[in-house]
Amino acid sequence: MVHQDIKTQRISIIIPTLNEANNIKTAITSTQSSANVEVIVVDGGSNDGTPTIAQSLGATVISSAPGRAIQMNTGAAIASGEILLFLHADTRLPQGFDTMIRTALQQPGIIAGAFALRIDAPHWGLRLVEWGVKLRSHFYQLPYGDQAIFLTKIAFAEVGNFPQMPIMEDFELITCLKRISQVKIIDVPVITSPRRWLKKGIFKTTLLNQIIVLAYLFGVSPERIRKWYNNYPLI
Repeated sequence: MVHQDIKTQRISIIIPTLNEANNIKTAITSTQSSANVEVIVVDGGSNDGTPTIAQSLGATVISSAPGRAIQMNTGAAIASGEILLFLHADTRLPQGFDTMIRTALQQPGIIAGAFALRIDAPHWGLRLVEWGVKLRSHFYQLPYGDQAIFLTKIAFAEVGNFPQMPIMEDFELITCLKRISQVKIIDVPVITSPRRWLKKGIFKTTLLNQIIVLAYLFGVSPERIRKWYNNYPLI
């Protein structure tokens, strides 16, 4: 599909939050050097002042029921942009991200994409994680949500938005997009917090992620997978 005047299309940046007061300022600040964008923060019930911080930085803040898929769909529903960018609250965008996205979406047959990933901690194990993400993204076209997935609003509607799942909603969205388009990976990385790898351990987190994907592919319910992710009794 050829996108008419893609260089002038607005980008709506949708950030789901739940008690992200320590991260939301950095995420929003990383968007502020861009042109023709809006930032929509969809809060799932924070009690740490996240919405107030977001509003003070010029973001549109709305409330929804908690759950990343629900929150991102809620934000997309009010977005005014022709391009949607879904950004995790603990992730910051690279300088010039807006130009990179519009350039990517000008390519024939490209309606979606994501960025490379850098984890913000100097641990050799995290460099291995980044290498694995690079292989998965380029060879299988399977970026995850922490890589700042972007797509046209038309494509988002065509695949039916994020599925209402407690986990794996990004995996399912990308799987649907791959049926109708290539997924462009921009080699410049977003920078994400190392918190989830450091909290549970780099090896445990990586192994758990692989178990979760395999379980999902073999038909285990997302509700059960979510419990595994929260408690990781398998490891």
